[in-house]
Amino acid sequence: MAEMMIETLDGSGSFAAYRADPAGAPRGAIVVIQEIFGVNEGIRRKCDHFAGLGYLALAPDLFWRLKPGIELDPDVPQEMQAALDLMGKFDQDKGIADIEATIRAARIASGGKVGVTGYCLGGRLAYMTAARTDSDASVGYYAVGIDGLLDEKHAIARPLMLHIAGDDGFVSKEVQAAMHAGLDDHPKVTLYDYPGEDHGFATEMGKRRSDAAARLADSRTEAFFADHIG
Repeated sequence: MAEMMIETLDGSGSFAAYRADPAGAPRGAIVVIQEIFGVNEGIRRKCDHFAGLGYLALAPDLFWRLKPGIELDPDVPQEMQAALDLMGKFDQDKGIADIEATIRAARIASGGKVGVTGYCLGGRLAYMTAARTDSDASVGYYAVGIDGLLDEKHAIARPLMLHIAGDDGFVSKEVQAAMHAGLDDHPKVTLYDYPGEDHGFATEMGKRRSDAAARLADSRTEAFFADHIG
């Protein structure tokens, strides 16, 4: 496991990405999009898991313009508040550009197709990535604010899967209903609901994890990538 530097699309700088390589030739690549807590141990574990499945995995540091190398713990109240403050300052359009740069780097490094998976803020960015980039397949976990992005759904040309926490403290029942109303009939989009689960249920570690639901969602994600990435 290592770190690699990725150049921005506009040439204005470069940012770090955590890199996990498979034991053999990669079957493709997965870009893992962080939560609001940075590229912390949980996100690195996600990358390591995908590498164990045979993919090259990259997790770009999307907060690098605010402060490089941020790692926060959602179970620590002060760090949760710091993460929420960072989300308020984060430029999502520039974040998508950095994700696109990471996808390009992953395509070259792996020699294959590239999928994207994101969590929380990363789930929202995964939806935006599906609409705005050439990602071959995208997965979003408990994505926030998708009701405000439904006008971009016409641009989703490749498969997208969204995992929805039924009792998400950050995504109301009304927003969940709007997601279904707007996306259920989209030929490229699959929605899965997890009744009774809260935001962050598929985290690798900490108090938010709900093991059975996490395993179910992750098994669906792995099958999805096997079908669409390799």
